[in-house]
Amino acid sequence: MRQKTSFIFDLDGTLTDSVYQNVAAWKEALDSEQIPLAMWRIHRKIGMSGGLMLKSLSRETGQAISEDQAKKLSDKHAEAYDRLQHQITALPGAVELLNELSRSGLQWCIATSGGSDTAHINLKALGLKAEEIKLITRDDVKYGKPDPDLFLAAAERMGVPIEDCLVIGDAIWDMLAARRCKATGIGLLSGGYDIGELERAGALRVYEDAADLLAHLDEIASRP
Repeated sequence: MRQKTSFIFDLDGTLTDSVYQNVAAWKEALDSEQIPLAMWRIHRKIGMSGGLMLKSLSRETGQAISEDQAKKLSDKHAEAYDRLQHQITALPGAVELLNELSRSGLQWCIATSGGSDTAHINLKALGLKAEEIKLITRDDVKYGKPDPDLFLAAAERMGVPIEDCLVIGDAIWDMLAARRCKATGIGLLSGGYDIGELERAGALRVYEDAADLLAHLDEIASRP
């Protein structure tokens, strides 16, 4: 296996414990528009871009979602998510992992399907500021996951070939996007997907969470 020295991190469910707040926010938004959908089905879509997620939900519910309604749903989701931000915390080992990478001289960038507003909520839980790190959000690219645009932009931001990047994510959408741009996917169980799902989507290795990844960092990355 070729050693990788640059890391691209998903945010929700990978570095922050925010997946279920995201689900609850989408559930509130959908209920307000009388679009019935069980929370477990919403969970399966977390990590997709908002637009693609709504298109997928439209197929599942059989209800057409107009452009105006999609905008309304996105706005209501953002409002609900903002109200729940006090519940969002860093996942075990996340801060320590990022600190260790920086200390070791290994580059890292965060690439999230969320917009800048939701990204800032999550960064606050990590004690990070957007202007002090490398960050790519949905606002910076044309397409969200499972398209690879976010990860390609992250690699470009770090000035490294995408093939030399490890993509760390908790969802199959992260692994599929990594596979499409020839990055190496590393899965975490902290977002609710199981090992089999992540491996079938392309994960080379799967760890419990950021703390477990930190404990096994030597398995996937060489030190400079």
